[in-house]
Amino acid sequence: MTRPPLRIVLADDQAVVRTALRMVIERRADFHVVSEAADGAQAVAAAFEHRPDVVVMDVRMPGMTGVDATRAITRQWPHADPHPKVLILTTFDLDEYVHAALRAGAAGFLLKNSRPDQLAEAIRTVAEGESILSPSTTRRLIETFTRSAVAGPGATAGEADLVDRLTERERDVLILLAKGHTNPEIAAALGLTETSVRSRVNRILTRLRLDNRVQAALAAYRAGLIPGEDL
Repeated sequence: MTRPPLRIVLADDQAVVRTALRMVIERRADFHVVSEAADGAQAVAAAFEHRPDVVVMDVRMPGMTGVDATRAITRQWPHADPHPKVLILTTFDLDEYVHAALRAGAAGFLLKNSRPDQLAEAIRTVAEGESILSPSTTRRLIETFTRSAVAGPGATAGEADLVDRLTERERDVLILLAKGHTNPEIAAALGLTETSVRSRVNRILTRLRLDNRVQAALAAYRAGLIPGEDL
C-alpha cells in the first residue's frame, strides 16, 4: 500500500526562498507542500489549520521569530493528534540559534546551503520521529558538551555496558553518526541501504535508551569510540 505524501508547511520571509524550497521539495513524489508562511505568526496559523507532518522553519523572520513559532507549535498545539515536527532551515550556523531552537522543541536544524538530497533526508528523518542536525552543528555540540559537566569524564558502567552490547555493524553506524554523518553518507560508507541505516539508528537509540542522534553521539564519545581529535 502506497503511503500518502508527507504534508509540509514552508515558513520563510523571502518569497524567492519559499519558491525555491517548494520546487526542490515537490520534485519528490512523497512530499507535498500544503501551505507557505512569510513570518512566525503565519507559520503557527498554517500549522494549526493544516496539521502538516513537518514545518520547515526559517529562524530570522519579522515579528514572531522561527524559534518563537516553533515553541508555539510544540507547546500550544490545539489538536488531539501529535504536533508536526519542526525542521529549522537557516543560513546562520550559530550555537545560540541551535540551542534556542532545540529548547523550543525543534526536531532538526539544517543549513540552507545543504544539498537537496540532505534536505529531503532531513524532512523524512524528523517526520519519522528522529532528530537531525547539520554535520558541522553536530560536531560543535559534541565538542561543547564534552567539555562540560553534562558529558562527564566518561561513560557510566551502565552506559558502557549498553554500548558493548551493540553489534559490530551498529557500532560502525554509531561512530559515523557521532562524527556528524547523515544517513545517506553512512549508507555509502558502509555499503548499506538508507533504509537499513535508518533501522539500525533506531535500534541503537532503543538499545542505548536514548531519544536522539545527539545523545547517541555523546554516548559514543563517552564510551571511547570517538577520540577527541576525530571530532
